[in-house]
Amino acid sequence: MNRARRTATAASVVLATAGGLITTVAVTPASAATCTSPTYTRQFFANTTFSGTAKRTDCDAGVDEYWSGSPATGVPTDNFSVRWTVTRDFGSGGPFSLTVRGQDGMRVYLDGYRKIDLWKGTSTTVSKTVNLTIPAGKHTLRVDYANWSGVAAVKFGYAPITSATYDKVKPLAPTGAAVAYDKYANKAQLTWAKNKEMDLAGYRVYRRQWGTSTWSRLTTTTGTAYTDSPPPTGAGYAYVIRAYDKAGNESASTAEVSVVSPDRTGPVAPTGLTAVPDNLRIAVRWNAVSDAAGYRLYEKDPATGALALLHEGTGTSFTHAVINSAHTYVVRAYDTAGNNGTLSAPVTTDGVDRTAPAVPQNFQAVNLSGRIHLSWQTQTPATDQEPNFTVVRSRGTTLGADAVPVACDYETNGSDGSYTHSCYAPDDWEFDTTYTYGVRAVDPAGNASAPATSTVTTRDNVAPRPLPGLKATPRADGMKLSWDTPLDEDITRYYGRVLAPQADGSVEVVSICEDSADDPRALLCIGVPDGETYVYQVYARDKWDNVTPLSTASQVTATELDLRAAEPIGEDSGPLYGQGGWTAVETPTGPSWQCSGDVCAQITEFKVSRWNFQTQTYEPLGTHPATPDPKWGYWWHYEDTTQPFGTVSYYRVVGVLADGTETAAAHPWRIRPDLL
Repeated sequence: MNRARRTATAASVVLATAGGLITTVAVTPASAATCTSPTYTRQFFANTTFSGTAKRTDCDAGVDEYWSGSPATGVPTDNFSVRWTVTRDFGSGGPFSLTVRGQDGMRVYLDGYRKIDLWKGTSTTVSKTVNLTIPAGKHTLRVDYANWSGVAAVKFGYAPITSATYDKVKPLAPTGAAVAYDKYANKAQLTWAKNKEMDLAGYRVYRRQWGTSTWSRLTTTTGTAYTDSPPPTGAGYAYVIRAYDKAGNESASTAEVSVVSPDRTGPVAPTGLTAVPDNLRIAVRWNAVSDAAGYRLYEKDPATGALALLHEGTGTSFTHAVINSAHTYVVRAYDTAGNNGTLSAPVTTDGVDRTAPAVPQNFQAVNLSGRIHLSWQTQTPATDQEPNFTVVRSRGTTLGADAVPVACDYETNGSDGSYTHSCYAPDDWEFDTTYTYGVRAVDPAGNASAPATSTVTTRDNVAPRPLPGLKATPRADGMKLSWDTPLDEDITRYYGRVLAPQADGSVEVVSICEDSADDPRALLCIGVPDGETYVYQVYARDKWDNVTPLSTASQVTATELDLRAAEPIGEDSGPLYGQGGWTAVETPTGPSWQCSGDVCAQITEFKVSRWNFQTQTYEPLGTHPATPDPKWGYWWHYEDTTQPFGTVSYYRVVGVLADGTETAAAHPWRIRPDLL
């Protein structure tokens, strides 16, 4: 006996394919074979082999049937078959669950591949579920059902698996992103196309400002449109949309769409507003704002809050020419578009100068030629007057409570706010004593800075004592003087003198001695070593300019070496006569001589010889042309490149006439000293 069947015109409960939600959908018969996805195309066959022409083709929202009797005109009660087919876009694809249940034969295909096979007659309900991954894009599902006899029942559904444990597939990025911007209303209308994924949960809209890389999420929505009001700062903003599914997977971004907002936003409020009075004015200052084109400074009425514009400009300071009266200030910035910024926090001053000047800089107390010289620098702000200064002094290395005022008639030099001040302290100090001096800046309102300090030790008035162990060593370039370590530690310079004893018992200063190049305790008294006996005296000067009295200076008597040549120097009586001297340079020099009289014009050349101490003879060096020098006339110089170092050289020069005869000799000399 056949069971009762639900007719094809009755309402059916089906599993809809939109988003995997269970809905009640009525089957709508249709004669057309074209159905809009995700609606199925349904075909009825009068056999169980799907052969021949379908008896009926219509559209079905879902596969959920229970028939009693023939399911369609021309189809028998038993031994018929029904085929459902749908092709749809699965978006990014992912894991899906396919489930079929019913009686008699059921088969499910994906893209022509069989996934479920329950193809046999049954009198009881059977079911099967298959989990599989459907690739992205469009795919075709097909459900075949055959009824041989008895109850005709079949139900099929497919749905995404939304567990984050299994679903790792991101949705596809939304397409068709666009933006329409109303700059007057500052409204950016974003739109995009709906995604195809069945497990889609919604969309996320992101924004970033041009020039940055940080995206901020604006909203989460299930729709395909969003309206944003970007900050009206004149900046550009980019938008992207990303889809996300029920497993929490987020898609890639859409292509960026951008807008440029109108600039209706003023700069932020300036910070650091200060008002510092002095005895002439109030200096108002504030910190710069990055996008400010300028600033407006207002005076605020404390009672009414009314603002009176006091100054407008691009700087961050203003000098208000008022004193000893209360004032309240606020400041705001404005940008290049003319937008006013937020007012700063107010600052109030009573106008009374209570601010001490800056501490004087680089204060130094130094001994200068035995006096105490004080100097310091100041940088005077443009809104203040140059202060006065007071100087005090304490005995010792710190400025103590016992500090006493010191008169300082200082002089000031400088300009453009940078000044140097200096004076000599009174000479009322004690010799060889340590003092600490201090200087304070005092402004016209009487505010005094902290003191700058400097410590100095005064000079002593004790002359250096005689030098111990003075000795004289005769040399070929003069007399070397040397001595032992001095008894005083503050000596800065030594002096030596050569004294010639006179018949009356006095002495006459013949020459002075030269400092050593290498030995700080040696002098060289340069002179011709002709066997003379002299008194050599050495005295010292200390850093305070105290000098050893000559009456107590160390001295020693010594005789020079006798290195005179065969012909004496300084006794030339002919037309030629030689010059003598020495030079401190280490390079050789050579002799110089002159000629006077008519014979000078007849000389054709000069012969130059040098005395050899070892052989006791004059040895020829060479000749020198007799052409007069255009500048010096009858004056000649011979470059002796072999002149010995650290000795005296005696020369013999004769003029050769055209007939071969020679003039009387000249005897120039040169000392090339070794300065130790």
